[in-house]
Amino acid sequence: MRNALKAIASGSVLALGMSVAAFAQGPAAPRSVVVASPTYTSIQMDITVNRPAADGWKRVGKYCDVAEWLQVPAGCRIVSGKDGEFGAVRSVGGGEVLVGRTELAYTYAQTPKEGAAYNLYHGTVEARPLTPTSSKIVYTLFFDNSMLPDDAARAADREARRARFTQALQNMKTLAEGGTLPPPPPAAR
Repeated sequence: MRNALKAIASGSVLALGMSVAAFAQGPAAPRSVVVASPTYTSIQMDITVNRPAADGWKRVGKYCDVAEWLQVPAGCRIVSGKDGEFGAVRSVGGGEVLVGRTELAYTYAQTPKEGAAYNLYHGTVEARPLTPTSSKIVYTLFFDNSMLPDDAARAADREARRARFTQALQNMKTLAEGGTLPPPPPAAR
């Protein structure tokens, strides 16, 4: 019995000591989202539209129109603020904040994600008049790609983004010219 009490007492002292040590260290420090040596890059794409800029923009330029022309199966919803106003946050799989806007353009920034380095991703969508009956939609992406392991990975990432947003531009052209898109692909499970 005496040995059993000694074992219990020793175990209790050991557990208490470990608890005090863990408490003294405090919670683990959060990982910084700051990137030490960013390598910023941009991708500019455009497409000619057979509509005046203002007419085309009315069809594809609202902040949550992105779900249709980018064919986001989950759609888009405003989670904070009002659609089209500075500071509005939309969700299209992640948070994006409206940080700039003109009559025929807007700029959004993706929000940082917990535990991940922040790549400062921004996108600008703009309708530019060309003639009284035609315009150009310009889509510019800006981000830090330093988190990728090497130049080959950075080039592959740029090309994948270019392909996705070139398709989005084609979809915007179709919609701005009065056409319709096929249904989006089903959401991944």
